Amino acid sequence: MAAEHAESRFPVMGSDGHLIVVGDPQLLTIARERLEECEARWSRFRSSSELCALNAAAGSWIRLSPPTLALASLAVRAWEVTGGLFDPTVLPALESVGYLRSFGAPQPDSPANPMPVPAPGCAGIEFRRDMVRLPRGVRIDLGGIGKGYAADLIAAELIAAGAEGVSVNLGGDLRVAGVAPGAQPWGVAVADETAPESDLVHVAMTEGAVATSTRLRRRWQQHGRDRHHLIDPRTGTSTSNGVDAVTVIAGEAYWAEVLAKAALIAGIAAGTAVLEKWGVAGLIVTEDGSGHRAGPWERFVTWAPNCPGT
Repeated sequence: MAAEHAESRFPVMGSDGHLIVVGDPQLLTIARERLEECEARWSRFRSSSELCALNAAAGSWIRLSPPTLALASLAVRAWEVTGGLFDPTVLPALESVGYLRSFGAPQPDSPANPMPVPAPGCAGIEFRRDMVRLPRGVRIDLGGIGKGYAADLIAAELIAAGAEGVSVNLGGDLRVAGVAPGAQPWGVAVADETAPESDLVHVAMTEGAVATSTRLRRRWQQHGRDRHHLIDPRTGTSTSNGVDAVTVIAGEAYWAEVLAKAALIAGIAAGTAVLEKWGVAGLIVTEDGSGHRAGPWERFVTWAPNCPGT
């Protein structure tokens, strides 16, 4: 018999949130409150957030709450292990290409010919107990990794609070844990970014995370030029290398998000090497519609309408 479960859909962190809880349905309310706390701490679009305070204090030490300190530490570590392909210091570059407001709100006008702003990198970011200091001129964005980390955090907290199973999906950064409603593995539909309302592939897992990074969402025009939010930190401009999307299956959502973004920025050959290096399963979709598998991808696939070939 299928386990009792409850679910909720709602906007969060500039994305669509979807929670499933197997067990006490009141845990949904707790989870939504905790997600609001995370967004209030980590949003660059809320002037009262800890992230905004940290960026404004560049050059000085600032004390952070434990969740924000952990997230900042993970972001810097991700920069180190990806050789800078994942880089939270791209915030000035994001602003330079016109991403100045929460997505969905109209983006204001920006300079007609903005100069590219390569990311300075994380080498000068310092940690001391519960405090962080950014170098002067360095500001960070925790958007993508923040959604992944929030999914990990909330899933762990719900299981600790007594949930038998949980799925936390924050705009495509998804973490599952415990028992799925149908006593089967958790099924996850990966969207086809080129065809709204269609699925590219279905995957299944008993525990773990899925994240997709794509340049086909969060797009806008800046003085007649196409822009998107995935910045190549080496150039400070929106990535353009023939890769449309990367989906990664890993143990944790923040790590899947990091590697998906790093692989997309690296391009098809180097991106495949990144995923193979870290032993995760991935699918890199290029602009011609073909899919390129990495790691044990086929182990998780349960359905695909037109199995992409390598």
